Amino acid sequence: QVQLVESGGGLVQAGGSLRLSCAASGRTDIIYSMGWFRQAPGKEREFVAAISWSGGRTYYEDSVKGRFTISRDNANNRVYLQMNSLKPEDTAVYYCAARRSGPGLRTPPAAYGDWGQGTQVTVSS
Repeated sequence: QVQLVESGGGLVQAGGSLRLSCAASGRTDIIYSMGWFRQAPGKEREFVAAISWSGGRTYYEDSVKGRFTISRDNANNRVYLQMNSLKPEDTAVYYCAARRSGPGLRTPPAAYGDWGQGTQVTVSS
């Protein structure tokens, strides 16, 4: 019921920055929170960051704390992920997702019902 489209991925050197954007459409009124996940080749999809839609509360995975910032623009139905000090280990396909029910932000992929198609982020050494 919620359609999501990611953009902003690309190729950067270690230490560089990227800002990912996710545009939501459809039944955005039912969104409780939005999250960013990533998946590297041969690995499971993992949680990166999440933000509550109404209150703006945030939660980050330990590996990105202090480097990534998640934010949202409710008026324009968008969520962002500002990524600084990128490392080669951050290389993955990044997905945004919408969760329809709460509470809580530290949740696995199964808790999210709507997903974007992903955007590739590659960090070179």
